[in-house]
Amino acid sequence: MTITLAGDALIGYLMASVRIVAWLAIVPPFSTRAIPVTAKVVVALALAFAVGPSVAPAGMASGVPQLILTTLTQVIIGLALGFVTYMLFSAIAAAGALIDVFGGFALAQAFDPLSMNMNTVFGKFHQMLATVLLFVTGGHLLVLGGVVKTFSFLPVGEMPEIGGFEDVVITGFGLFFTIAVQIALPLIAVLFITDLGLALLTKVAPQLNAINVMFPVKVGLTLLLLGMSLPVLPEATRRLVDLANEAMSTMVGAS
Repeated sequence: MTITLAGDALIGYLMASVRIVAWLAIVPPFSTRAIPVTAKVVVALALAFAVGPSVAPAGMASGVPQLILTTLTQVIIGLALGFVTYMLFSAIAAAGALIDVFGGFALAQAFDPLSMNMNTVFGKFHQMLATVLLFVTGGHLLVLGGVVKTFSFLPVGEMPEIGGFEDVVITGFGLFFTIAVQIALPLIAVLFITDLGLALLTKVAPQLNAINVMFPVKVGLTLLLLGMSLPVLPEATRRLVDLANEAMSTMVGAS
């Protein structure tokens, strides 16, 4: 028995899986060590099935140099899309890191072997909450659907317009800082006013040891008022999913 496969369809399927694997290697929570590499490859191959038959244009070059160039192109595209998505999703963790800085928890940094970076206490806490909300609300399915839709606007074998990447990255950086500050701003304002009040208190009572008073008060207020930033996390997560899909569509020329 002889089994024959269409060359263009098989190459398109493999190239689609390469782009998706490169994207999964960067985007949290898929990029963490909690998800094995084998699972990421299986997910990429499964998602590529949805777009495999339609991603390869007829007559795709099958020579070795052309295949190498196409593979590198798909890797770069996947990494670029993943970087923008990762940057936006990191806004919630950055908000927790800002709370750590103003609340006195920034000194308690620890190395996280899952994400392979340094995390502060509330930075890690907000990151974990965002991951839970992402899965509970089905946002991870929307993001996966967004990367699959990129093949409709930028099929395998076509070169992207690199010039549009710069504007998306710059806009993404601006949204990253804006969202992080908006989430942490209420608690930061309270802690800043507390700093001013304690500074005035040390002027009124110079014999009062400022260091012994300020740190316990700020830590206590941070723990007490942390819930001020939690109610906005579900809406922020939903908004970040929409922004990530919009950014990926813009980078592949959808608009």
